[in-house]
Amino acid sequence: MNKLKRGEDIIMIKKIIFMAATIILLGGAFSGCSEKEEPKQEVALSDGKSANSEAAESPKTSEQEVTLKVGAAVVPHAEILEFVKPKLKEKGVNLEVKVLDDEAQLNPALDQKQIDANYFQHVPYLDSVSKEKGYKFKVAGKIHVEPIGFYSQKIKSKDELKEGSKIAVPNNASNEYRALVLLQANGLIKLKDGLDDYSATPNDIAENPKKLKFVEVEAPQLARVLPDVDGAVINTNYVLEAKLDPESAIFREDANSPYANIIVVREGEENRPEIKKLIEILQSDDVKKFIQDKYGVAVVPAF
Repeated sequence: MNKLKRGEDIIMIKKIIFMAATIILLGGAFSGCSEKEEPKQEVALSDGKSANSEAAESPKTSEQEVTLKVGAAVVPHAEILEFVKPKLKEKGVNLEVKVLDDEAQLNPALDQKQIDANYFQHVPYLDSVSKEKGYKFKVAGKIHVEPIGFYSQKIKSKDELKEGSKIAVPNNASNEYRALVLLQANGLIKLKDGLDDYSATPNDIAENPKKLKFVEVEAPQLARVLPDVDGAVINTNYVLEAKLDPESAIFREDANSPYANIIVVREGEENRPEIKKLIEILQSDDVKKFIQDKYGVAVVPAF
């Protein structure tokens, strides 16, 4: 009887030990599961990045780069702007130079805010077109003068012009006046008195001793009509585009010309920091040297 009871007690103890061991093992397993690191939750941001990836990025600079779009004539305007691009980049301005096939569209582009500024015209032209179109523009700075000149493939001197010689002149108001003033300064014609608004046509010639015949031509086409006329008064940018030698001009304006080429902006935007940086660099000694070295007599700094 005692032996039986003792045997039952031993069995019971073994069961208790087995159950206790099982509980310990299960507890360890659950504990191991709870200690595993849970995967981090990614929080999507409005730009598609996660909070963790955003935090991992390097901090942004306090001053963001600004893009400035400037419309320009091909030569020399766009070339000068390309020269100053790296210098503007150093000042936080990304300059984009926009060249249009038709320069006449550069003012409408500025008016319609397709560009921030343009660089292709002089003050008399700006005044005449603004009066006609009602543009509210402002001159931000004067950069250079392109002395307009008289060119010919048929004569070497103005004294060789004969009676009835054909002379081509630009057909837009300000440049036509400018061409006629140049011819007057060289004794070939005399204009009527009182033409003070930079506007004149051959009808405003009071004296024409050689009875010169005038052909009004779109300014960009003047170099192309040279073979068909005895001479033409051509803007220097078109001379350079046509690969003509500016030194071959029979006569030209001097450096005191009032026709400085300008940076033009919308009224009220002339004090934008990026515009002021552009003017500061364009009117620097580096740009003056670049203009003188590259263009010689064809382009004269106006600052």
